[in-house]
Amino acid sequence: MSEKPEAKPILVWGLLIFLALIWGSSFILIKRGLDVFSAGQVGALRIFTAAIVLVPLSLPKLKTLTPRQWKWLFISGMIGSFGPAFLFAIAQTQLASGITGVLNALTPIFALVVGVLFFGGQLKKQDVLGITLGFAGTVLLIVAGSGGELGNFNYYAFFVIAATLCYGFNLNILKHQFSVLTPKIITSISLLLISPLATFYLFGYTDFLEVMSNKEGAYLSLTYISILGVVGTAFALIIFNRLVQLTSPVFTSFVTYLIPIVAIIWGIIDGEVLIFWHYIGIVLIIVGVAFSNRKKK
Repeated sequence: MSEKPEAKPILVWGLLIFLALIWGSSFILIKRGLDVFSAGQVGALRIFTAAIVLVPLSLPKLKTLTPRQWKWLFISGMIGSFGPAFLFAIAQTQLASGITGVLNALTPIFALVVGVLFFGGQLKKQDVLGITLGFAGTVLLIVAGSGGELGNFNYYAFFVIAATLCYGFNLNILKHQFSVLTPKIITSISLLLISPLATFYLFGYTDFLEVMSNKEGAYLSLTYISILGVVGTAFALIIFNRLVQLTSPVFTSFVTYLIPIVAIIWGIIDGEVLIFWHYIGIVLIIVGVAFSNRKKK
């Protein structure tokens, strides 16, 4: 018999909060990586370290895949990991980590929109309300200035929006293409398939080795990015899988609401300033996600 959240409430809530802490801390880790490395280097290092730590899971399963699964795992890796890793890093060169963490909460909304437009999903009235609120909050975050006024358009927010759109496509691809594969296999092999691209770019088209040799703080920033890749991807995946086993996808989706809170707290600790309109935008996005995720009885 499977364990239910009622049987071990401390365990399941502990895992949920721990998972939110890990994923909510990703944005401050990206910020610390950008202290020394370029956005491209941060993105490539994130993919490289995550793929390396998951090699024991991915290599033994390679021979069991069909050509069709290989194709879709590569597409999933590019859309769900490679693209977002670079897009988030580029965004955070000009965007606060806390705001980036809040915009990341748009993922369920984009998953819903993509499902309706491209995968035959259905849109309910509450979904329309959730999408409207979510995008209204996004607009506020994009145009809110640092001095309390509206009007300073931050184009770098579109990199985060593009990343969450990628996540939305990937979630639908996972749902429709990989019903027979476990999340561990999907994640580990998709990362393995795209890791050569990240490695080739990192060592062939950037000055990564020169930065490591000559720039002060390089090893510390590399440690932060390694934590991002290893803990934020591999370790978090194990926790996520365990949480789904213990509870349900509905309960696990609650992590979506906790991640922005963790990201904002880290941002405030690091000296980032939020104004009134930021808070309004944050509330609108979280409420919008709640409406989009709510199930009818």
